[in-house]
Amino acid sequence: MDQVPGFRHCHERIIFIPKLSNIRHFSGIFFTLPCIESYKLIDIRTVTFDVPPQEVLTKDSVTVSVDAVVYYRVNNATVSVANVENAHHSTRLLAQTTLRNMLGTKALHEILGDRESISNDMQEVLDDATENWGIKVERVEIKDVRLPVQLQRAMAAEAEAAREARAKVIAAEGEQKASRSLKDAADVLSLQPSAIQLRYLQTLSTISAEKNSTIIFPLPIDIIQHFLNDFETEDNCG
Repeated sequence: MDQVPGFRHCHERIIFIPKLSNIRHFSGIFFTLPCIESYKLIDIRTVTFDVPPQEVLTKDSVTVSVDAVVYYRVNNATVSVANVENAHHSTRLLAQTTLRNMLGTKALHEILGDRESISNDMQEVLDDATENWGIKVERVEIKDVRLPVQLQRAMAAEAEAAREARAKVIAAEGEQKASRSLKDAADVLSLQPSAIQLRYLQTLSTISAEKNSTIIFPLPIDIIQHFLNDFETEDNCG
């Protein structure tokens, strides 16, 4: 029996593949029997896989490009060798197809606004599918959703139109409240004729304070009221 020199780290597993007995795994110093036993080194640390951008047709017939990242590790080294030819390659291909299939059942607004829920669902699906391969999918994150340029412009125009509509509604509500306040003020002033004179003097004071170059000729309201009464009399006679 020959000794294979070297010591493997705690994050690595040695899978023996004998011809005369069952597959088994070890860590540390190991020995092999020439022509009878072989071994395969399995790293059980977490692996990060960047899912390439996938062209997806959403439920509402919009084409988007989506990429993601998958974190997984070998949970059972023996099963990962015995049940599948290449556990890492199989997991990565399954992640790509699962991403396309899941996003194909979602509308665009769901993909843009509910990424966390989609990532959790995808993680559960991958974890269940790779359990027989000795793989544990720890986390899935959707990184970026790329929209066509024309769709981006259309969405921007729609958002701008919605903002302008809300601004007009707010301005109209302000005008309505202001007109009600003016009506209430007019009702109060109509009860006391002297209040109109005071308001007139206050307006003159405000104008003289803001625009000093303006020349103001005060005109008594009684004179204006006299002309108004004459006009009303002529209209009635006519």
